[in-house]
Formats: sequence, C-alpha cells, structure tokens
Amino acid sequence: MSATIASNLVAGERLTGGAGSVRHNINPATGQPISEAPLSNTDAAERAVQAARAAYPEWAATPVGDRVQPLFRYKQILEANVDELAKIIVAEHGKTTAEAIGSVRRGIDCIEFAAGAPALTMGRTLPQIAVSSSFCRTQDEGGVGIDSQIDRVPVGVCVGITPFNFPVMVPMWMWPMAVACGNTFVLKPSEKDPLSSIRATEMAHDAGIPKGVLNLVQGGPDVVNHLIKHPEVDAVSFVGSTRAGEYIYKTAAAHGKRVQCMCGAKNHSIIMPDANRGAAIDGVLGSAFGNSGQRCLAGSVVVCVGDSADWLIPGLVEAASAIKVDRGDAPGCGMGPMQDMEGKERVHEAIEKGVEQGATLVLDGRQHQMPSCGCFVGPTIFDHARPGMFIVDEEIFGPVLTIIRANDLEDAIEMVNKSRYGNMAVIFTDSGNAARKFKSTIGAGMLGINVGVPAPMAAFPFSGWKQSFYGDLHANGEDGVRFFTRSKVTVARWL
Repeated sequence: MSATIASNLVAGERLTGGAGSVRHNINPATGQPISEAPLSNTDAAERAVQAARAAYPEWAATPVGDRVQPLFRYKQILEANVDELAKIIVAEHGKTTAEAIGSVRRGIDCIEFAAGAPALTMGRTLPQIAVSSSFCRTQDEGGVGIDSQIDRVPVGVCVGITPFNFPVMVPMWMWPMAVACGNTFVLKPSEKDPLSSIRATEMAHDAGIPKGVLNLVQGGPDVVNHLIKHPEVDAVSFVGSTRAGEYIYKTAAAHGKRVQCMCGAKNHSIIMPDANRGAAIDGVLGSAFGNSGQRCLAGSVVVCVGDSADWLIPGLVEAASAIKVDRGDAPGCGMGPMQDMEGKERVHEAIEKGVEQGATLVLDGRQHQMPSCGCFVGPTIFDHARPGMFIVDEEIFGPVLTIIRANDLEDAIEMVNKSRYGNMAVIFTDSGNAARKFKSTIGAGMLGINVGVPAPMAAFPFSGWKQSFYGDLHANGEDGVRFFTRSKVTVARWL
C-alpha cells in the first residue's frame, strides 16, 4: 500500500516536493503506510506567507458581510461531507467514527459563530464625550463637541499551528474567525495526520475563499520557526504541548507577534460521596478514555472524597473492562488506537512509572483484548496514587486514569490547585453548596459540575489557565474576535 504525499496549498494551488526530511505516517489501526509529510520545506512556507500578504489589502477592504458569505457556503459543504472527512480522520488518526463525526460537527459550530462577524466586530461610539472651546470666536457660541469611537480592524497575516488530536476541528477554532475579521491565514497542521486538514482546506476553497486568503503548509520545527519569526506575520495561534507552546509564545512574542498558545493539561475530577453514581461513572469513563485519552480536556485524575472510592472504582473497572478497543470504524468500537507508535510507547512507559512509584494497577490496558497490530493500548486505571508521582503530575495523553484519595472537599480542592496546569476541573455532587465552593475556589479555566467534559461551545472561549495557556486572549468566543482584531480609537471634532 503506497502512502499519499501531503501537499501544501498556497494561493489556491497544490505544491508538492521540496528538499528535506519527510515524516512517514501509518494508519494506527493497521500499521500500514498512509501518508508522507515534508518537514523542512521552508520555501513553501515563505510562498504561503507572501501569498497571504499579497491577498491581505483587498481582503481587509472587503465588506464584512461579503467576507462571511464563503463561510455560509463552507458550512453547507461540510454538512454534506461530514462522512468523507470522518473516514479520513478515522484512517489517519484512529478515532472512532462517532468521535470523528463529532469533532467535525464541533468545527462546524465554529464556522457558524464566525459567520456572525458583522455583529461580532461592531465598534462602539460615544458622542459628545467632551467640549472644546478653543476655536469659538465668542463666548456665546459655546464649545465644539468632541466625539469618540472605537473600531475593530484586522490584524494582518495570521498563522495557525495545530495538533494531531483534532486535525479538522482545531484549525476551525482559528482561521474562520480570522478571515471573517479581514485577516489572511497560513495554517501549519500536524505532520502526524495531515490528510484531513488538506481535504477540509480544499473544501474551503470550493466554498469561495479567495486565493491567498487561506493557505496550508506542511512542516516540522524548521517550518514553525520560519513562520513565527517571519517579519510579515502579525499573529500566531497555537494548540499543542506546554513545552512547545511556551517556546512558541516566547519566540513569537519576542518577534513582535500577537500570540495565543493553548497547551497541555492534567485535568481533575472530584467525586463527592453524594454524587449520582451512574452519572459519575459514565462521566469519568467518557472523559478519561474518550479519544483514547488524547485530548487536553481528558479527565485523567480522579480525586475520590471520603468513601466515594468504594463504589466508584469497582464501577469504573467493570465499565472500562467492557470497552471494545478496535479500529475506529469497527462495529461497536468504543475506543480506537493511539495515533502512532510513539504514543503507544509513551503510554506503556507511563504505566511502568506508575507501577515503579508504588501506585496500584487495578486495570492494565496492555492486557486488554484488542488487535495485535497497530498502536493499541486499552483503558488503564491506577488507584492509591499520590501527588508527586509521574502519573499524577504529568500529562500522559493516553488512556490512563489515576485515582487519588481526599478526606474532604477542602483537601480535594487543595490537591487540584497545586497542579501547574489549569485547563479543566470537574466535580460530581448533588450538593449545591459543594458545587458553589468548587466553582469559586478551583484554579482552572473550564469547569464542569456533573459534566465530565465541559468543552465550551464556539460562543465561549477555550479558557485554560496557568501552564495550560500562554497569552491574554483565548480561542473562540469574544476572546477570539478580539484576538483577530485590533482596536482603533478615533477622537474627532468638527469646527
């Protein structure tokens, strides 16, 4: 089986070739070759930036009502081709079909929100903010009124660097709002699963996005460095690991860019003794093992308060043991493979560290019934872990759930707040008082109350805290509008 060459899309045209190293990708469910992505073709990146810069003046001057018309058409194209995109995602990433379809539909939510740019980018005015009398001939003429207004204007050429775990959805956090606001865009998708990003971008061109307004380039660190340091790039949006995000934030900001970096996480779920048992088990199960744990909203640590562990752990072990681990399009599949062999090895190493550091391995995902080929790891559960252990403190990005114990809610909140991450935290409880205390004191930007994965819809920001985010303005919602626009203030008087 031959691999597809991942191309660049610059000014509406496909570009392939270029010297340099190449990443060879496999279908994670079969181990068969699926794609080859160039890693160091900075020539293509340069052409993409120049195409975006050339297209910018005319696009920025296009009325906002006209700029969003391709987005309306794009939404229709996506709706008609969800299954096509989902099949590509399943093949190159390993998601289940249901997860792949869901991720595309969450991307469509972002298109719908961005299409509201005519209302979202409105400015504000304040007439007669002051009176100036310096130009009056006589005292009787009175003062001259001064008016002020603020307009939202485009930033310029924007770059998006996106991760492997949501190859269609995450780019749609960025470029639809960026272009609706009058910017032009260069997308650098993950080199691990590039085909779905290419197809989704081709569909955007089919919808009428003008040449040069949306470009896509393949690449690794060389290309990223070229883009984030480029003098013609004005803003950089990133989703990925904390290590990479910190570097990109510091480097791009030092080169004068506006930057937002959504980064890693270690998310906690607090289970109170009074929680609805079925809801808590289902919520934790879906949060920890959905997408094979490969998402920054995975609830990978459970804090059992009081005697909640007595019923939660047996319920989790029973439910997790019953998950069918298989290729994503297999009938009844509940969990697909890791995205690549490196991911599988990373999870195996984390399991070994958990055992070595003294946690109790109550469910070993390495022994789960699953295909022998590919990148499969089954659901894994540790009990009696402690803060300071690798499996408690560090992001694993795989189907490993770690359970720690707390005496009461105050103890649990203190444990959660000691984490260097602050992406998401969840509580399951029937107590309004406990939920209110959790909401007001927990140190995370996205909270769930009896909700396992509190992923914000597109109208709200993806609001990580601490080392889960670098920047001032988050993706999506009002923050996304503000990130992709500048404020221009005018003070005027007419004599």
